[in-house]
Amino acid sequence: MKVLATDGLSQSGINKLKDAGFDVSVTKVAQEQLISFINEENINVLLVRSATKVRKDLIDACSSLKIIGRAGVGMDNIDVDYARKKGLKVINTPTASSNSVAELVFAHLFSGVRYLHDSNRNMPLSGDSMFKDLKKNYAGGTELRGKTLGIIGMGKIGHEVAKIALGIGMKVIASDDHVGETMITLNFYNDQVVTIPIKTEPVKDILKDSDFITLHVPAQKKPLIGKKEFEMMKPGAAIINTSRGGVVDEVALIDALESGKVRFAGLDVFEEEPTPAIRVLMEERISLSPHIGASTNEAQDRIGIELADQIISLSKEETA
Repeated sequence: MKVLATDGLSQSGINKLKDAGFDVSVTKVAQEQLISFINEENINVLLVRSATKVRKDLIDACSSLKIIGRAGVGMDNIDVDYARKKGLKVINTPTASSNSVAELVFAHLFSGVRYLHDSNRNMPLSGDSMFKDLKKNYAGGTELRGKTLGIIGMGKIGHEVAKIALGIGMKVIASDDHVGETMITLNFYNDQVVTIPIKTEPVKDILKDSDFITLHVPAQKKPLIGKKEFEMMKPGAAIINTSRGGVVDEVALIDALESGKVRFAGLDVFEEEPTPAIRVLMEERISLSPHIGASTNEAQDRIGIELADQIISLSKEETA
């Protein structure tokens, strides 16, 4: 079988597929050329990340396809139901990048509470001439320990976020449409284990009671957090979005930052990717990263191996 990983695949995943007899290509193919490439090369397995879209027109036009794989969690860039109705297998890696995304949440949180995202902009410009002024400007940070973190969406990533939060002494509250109560297990040295139950609450309570809010939900048809939701938050709260662009109304976010209602924000995803709004990019109270939540070496290795295992398993089923 021929595999096209048009958005890339870890070497460990490539090696595992090749060892199992697959012909693997990591050629980057432009969206508008993808259908012709698949047909010309007789591709059987298409692997994508978030950049490449797999819609009905591609599914209908590419009869050689047997498997579509998403190297990551969300599959909103794939017409999953339609593909499955047409007899294709659609797979993803729901757990492989959870820890990487969770750690990025805290990178933004630590950056925000100590103004690192802004001081890292200004120290190279005027650190040698305005050191004392900058020291004064960036003093008055706060600690995360003892503060309340509200997690909206308690899937795999939400669980990993909760583990880190509890580990550094934060109070954790959560909301989820499908989970009523969840158990967070912390593993320590010498096989010590602590399990903590967390009951989920309505989103309005999370907004009202949290010092910091982090979002871990699928793509939404309309923003989950807009003007009304910002008004419900505690004065000086902060928000982190590493889930999907459009979950947070960026205009409402800027207004909340400028009014002081929200102290800072951390964004890894944006309404308009790959060209985020300039107003968002220039806002000094936003810690920014370019959609890199799952982009650690460890996560990419896990994703590649997990995809390879699934593809090998499915191919064996087909030939059995």
